[in-house]
Amino acid sequence: MQIDSPAAAPAGLKFKLAVMMFFQFFIWGAWFELGFDYIPKLGFNGDWQLPLIFGAFNIGALVALFFSAQFADRKFAAEKFLAISHLIGGLAIGGLFFIRPDPTDKAAVDAAFWPFFGLMLLHSVFYVPTISITNSIAFANLRNPSQEFGPVRVWGTIGWIAASWPFIFLLADWARVPAMGEVGFVGWIGKVFGTSLEGPAALGMKSYVFALSGVASLLLAAFSLTLPHTPPKPATGEDSLAWLKAMKLLKHPFVLILFLVTFIDAAVHQSFFFWSFTFLGPKSDGGVVDIPANWVGAVMKIGQIAEILTMLVLGYVLKNLGWRTTMIIGVLGHGARFAVFAFMPEQMPCILINIVHGICYAFFFATVYIFVDEYFPKDVRSSAQGLFNVLILGVGPFVANFICGRLKVANTTPSGGVDYPAVFQVSMIASLVGAVLLLLFFHPPKKETIGS
Repeated sequence: MQIDSPAAAPAGLKFKLAVMMFFQFFIWGAWFELGFDYIPKLGFNGDWQLPLIFGAFNIGALVALFFSAQFADRKFAAEKFLAISHLIGGLAIGGLFFIRPDPTDKAAVDAAFWPFFGLMLLHSVFYVPTISITNSIAFANLRNPSQEFGPVRVWGTIGWIAASWPFIFLLADWARVPAMGEVGFVGWIGKVFGTSLEGPAALGMKSYVFALSGVASLLLAAFSLTLPHTPPKPATGEDSLAWLKAMKLLKHPFVLILFLVTFIDAAVHQSFFFWSFTFLGPKSDGGVVDIPANWVGAVMKIGQIAEILTMLVLGYVLKNLGWRTTMIIGVLGHGARFAVFAFMPEQMPCILINIVHGICYAFFFATVYIFVDEYFPKDVRSSAQGLFNVLILGVGPFVANFICGRLKVANTTPSGGVDYPAVFQVSMIASLVGAVLLLLFFHPPKKETIGS
């Protein structure tokens, strides 16, 4: 039923949509960051096995571009598609919890690769389309989306942040925590927060990222059945032509440059996740900064907290600095973070620099989405957003996985560690290249839209 009233949606409905967003991004945040530390330690090689495992998510993004927009949205009620997808995806990601080969047994690792990759791919193919499906459900049921979507969507970011907190306790070394009666509650909680597992014990507990993600996915599958009915969207005759029209817009030099820089920035962004958890973690587990393992995830989530705050000022920044300067600052945020990691690998600088993640996301990725919405012709905006999404979630990260894998092999130290300053400088330089391309060649016209 079409709702024309500008009045706010009922509080109960917004609560359901907020819960949906919370679990949607909790599922992703539960395994994504810690997974880049845990999965390599299972023994998979960096030449092609690790890039394929991590690239499964990016393949899911490519599937989402066409399957979700051209098929799922046209054939299924959104809430039912969400339930089925999270049921299958949840069982798949949960299954990874049980695949734990001995990293010293190459035959066992090779035998485990295809089941591991297959389950990751199955999860990704069903999970990634639900990112846009949850947005569709929210937009279809909110009465005033421009005002109400932000407060609903922010619960997705909160879900991503919350996903790391269980591991503060799961990765605590409880054998070294005294009884509460001996030290009192304050002393006990201090010991819990300050005592972390290391080595094989930590590795075994890190496998629970997949169990946690799987349980959250199954909970959302069940909860999706309580969401308001959101019927399939009717197909239009222009659907198939919209992609071609969007691609043709690359003939405009400033669009082509933005496309190229988005690819670069997406690859650099992925490299942060590829390296950071292990780098920030305990030296006994191959890290450099020596943050206790149970706190690394929380430290990395500082970026999402900053993202919430940065999004609040994005409109003001765009109005006063303009598209190009805002995007350049966003790209340079990555360069600043990798410069600190490369040249100041101490706890306090490496913790505080994660604040720039909010700038990296809001000032570049979010700004790109807003730019496309304002500049591209109305009939191809959705397809153009999809094309940039392919770069941000698909092609850019997929290529970065292979580059980072090769860099890891090429920069392995005699002791078996990684020459982190060398690999971080690659990402730092790439971000500088992106910023220079924007500075020199990104000159959008002053009119609001461009012709096709």
